[in-house]
Amino acid sequence: MTTTSSDQSQSDVAKSAIKKVTVRLVPFVAVMFFINYLDRSAIGFAGPNGMEADLGLTAAQYGFASGIFFVGYILLEVPSNMALHKFGARVWLARIMITWGIVAVLFTWVNSYAQLSWLRFALGIAEAGFFPGAILYLSLWVPARYRARTLGLFYLAQPLTSIIGAPLAGWLMTHDGAFFGLEGWRFMFLMVGLPAVIMGVVAWFYLVDDPNKVKWLTPAEREWLTSELAAEAKDKAGADSTKESGHGLAALKTAFTTPRVWALAVIYFGFIYGLYTLAFFLPTIIGDFAEQYDTSFGLVQKGLITAIPYVPAAIVLYLVSQHVTRNGLKTYHIAVPAFTGAVSVPLALFAGSPALTIACIAVTACSIFAALPNFWTLPTQFLTGAAAAAGIALINTWGNLAGFAAPYVTGWIRDANDGDLKLAMFVVGAAMLLSCLTMLGLARSGRVDPAERVPVQAGH
Repeated sequence: MTTTSSDQSQSDVAKSAIKKVTVRLVPFVAVMFFINYLDRSAIGFAGPNGMEADLGLTAAQYGFASGIFFVGYILLEVPSNMALHKFGARVWLARIMITWGIVAVLFTWVNSYAQLSWLRFALGIAEAGFFPGAILYLSLWVPARYRARTLGLFYLAQPLTSIIGAPLAGWLMTHDGAFFGLEGWRFMFLMVGLPAVIMGVVAWFYLVDDPNKVKWLTPAEREWLTSELAAEAKDKAGADSTKESGHGLAALKTAFTTPRVWALAVIYFGFIYGLYTLAFFLPTIIGDFAEQYDTSFGLVQKGLITAIPYVPAAIVLYLVSQHVTRNGLKTYHIAVPAFTGAVSVPLALFAGSPALTIACIAVTACSIFAALPNFWTLPTQFLTGAAAAAGIALINTWGNLAGFAAPYVTGWIRDANDGDLKLAMFVVGAAMLLSCLTMLGLARSGRVDPAERVPVQAGH
């Protein structure tokens, strides 16, 4: 078939529009996500490096304080995302960042387990809705067939938080007493909290809610992008009743009564259980190397070791997202990483050396990040509008239940087994295996057909 000049022109406009959106918006939102994840996981760096000792925390108390963040997050998750749909991403995402930045800074002066727990709870309330809001915001700018690539680039911020953030946190904690006599972990909390406030103010002026309102797209690019997104929304709404957007209670009803949404919530739960076990306890596992293998590492060295698993994870995330973009999402893109993570995570604590332990953890990190950005293309295949906002928030809420359960259960099991984490890692493996089995069940039932996604031709 011969390509006409009109078709070629349309292709050039599409390519140019997506490139501009990718350059203008994705890095900015990714930086917001970088700061978001760094602030919520900063306790993982602080805990084994002075905070637990200074506050007299047990492993279970540390796990509870880490996880209680997600209870606050869950309480306002769906309402926050509905508010974003009503007021617009620019206003709501900026508000979220400024609020959580203020709370994050307050960790500098925490003096007890009770204060730590309440502040973590408040941080969850402040951050509620950011991640699903960011996913929804990008979906309002990027048509479905380009979304895997876009979300892959956005999701790179999460492993990069550990690659950059872990050594940075380690370096900040070496400044013990250098700033008004603050302990190193307190100084670290201060310095990772302030950027959120600054970025929130910038977001207020930088983000735009509607492609029609930006000057950096040409008229042809604006017309193509808005028509493509409008046609996509119309197709979703017309295909079956689960794709109707609805408003208010109708949108909530659509999200809460759609079996596919709940199945995806179960899948996401397993991946997030693994993710936050690593986020909060990898520094602890590295700290235990001193007793297990008679090794000694400084704070910066611990930060660098913590970062190691996330380097290959970032590479795998990017490569898999590119593969999905070109070939379409298939069941194995979700199921295989879930199974691989289920096997590798418990093996880590039987590896027999620091190097092999980190290698097994790297496999787990690669598995989690290979699946997550592609997973988030699934809900918007059958939900749109307010129902998409509610559905994405509901799925993310279940992920946040895993975020609470993972550190608390892991800490409780560790206390019950005299500091041994092996049983806790088998629980992580079981959660990820459940994700694998649920994805396979969905594929067999036909309730979610990843293969229906339209791949992007090379060069687009």
